[in-house]
Amino acid sequence: MLTFVLRRLGTMVLTMLCLTLVVFFMINLEPNLRKLSISQLDMRSSDEHIEQWLVKNGYRDNFFVRYGRWLGVVQKQPNTDPATGKVTPRFSYCNEPAEPYYGGILQGDFGCSTKFKTTVANKLFPALKATGILMFWVMVTMVPISLLIGILAGMREGSRTDRSLSVASITTTATPEYVSGVIFTVIFASWLGWLNGSAASATGQGVTFYNFTLPVMTMAIYGVGYIARMTRASMVEVMTQQYIRTARLKGLSFNQVVIKHALRNALIAPFTVIMLQFPWLLTGVVIVETMFRYQGFGFTLVEAAGNNDIDLLLGCSLVSVFVVLFTQLISDVGYAYLNPRIRVQ
Repeated sequence: MLTFVLRRLGTMVLTMLCLTLVVFFMINLEPNLRKLSISQLDMRSSDEHIEQWLVKNGYRDNFFVRYGRWLGVVQKQPNTDPATGKVTPRFSYCNEPAEPYYGGILQGDFGCSTKFKTTVANKLFPALKATGILMFWVMVTMVPISLLIGILAGMREGSRTDRSLSVASITTTATPEYVSGVIFTVIFASWLGWLNGSAASATGQGVTFYNFTLPVMTMAIYGVGYIARMTRASMVEVMTQQYIRTARLKGLSFNQVVIKHALRNALIAPFTVIMLQFPWLLTGVVIVETMFRYQGFGFTLVEAAGNNDIDLLLGCSLVSVFVVLFTQLISDVGYAYLNPRIRVQ
């Protein structure tokens, strides 16, 4: 198992390196650089001024040199005023040294946010914390309900309970977040007035019960149906196995067979699906947080993309890649632990 984990960690690092290189290339395309320079100068700036700003701030340097600076393996160079020869930091609001230094991802320096006028870390990590709280309560709500629905539906395939729960699961899965979010807003906000405090998180006053309930419900209801369907399919398959029939012939009750023999094997496949919900939640919060003005990771990502904040976009992409690969690693390790055949292989 240790060899397996180390091998997967090595693959994870290489994959992150390749993906971040592709993302770095896409974000630093010419139209994005021009938009960034215009946002830092003036809408009426000439092409000459735009080019001077890009050259001054190192955006015209070699692509791999700039990628190395972002990683932290190549020294960052301060700006030098061609007229006076004075050395100044690239972005004064990030307290960058006015001298060459190593400062990148490997040193814990995510760069400067040109939109929020602060370091990326000061904006990204509080947003991740807010989204982490949201994701925790979504999982706490979604996983037990979906497992219960899937197990009840799969215990007796073809029964009225199975058909009813399956229809409900398919309905929730077929309803995207932006539709259920609008429905919940109309019901709970417009009719019941439960969203009166929803602006609290947007104005920095913290999370309240009412502005937190609707985003959790909106995200949880979509995932419940998907996990429940996978759990049902796994449960149906397990209930038809020979060892289940043998247990019934030995005189064990139906509930004993389900709890002692079927349940653990039936949860192997849903475990993988549950772990893969974390990357989905990280992308799903983009819609939900924007809709409810919840200042988390998704809201920050939208703001960075809308204002062409290159360093913040790179930080968000790095976090997204890490979450996807890390949850995949946990999923593989957990699957090998739950399935003895995979562990032996």
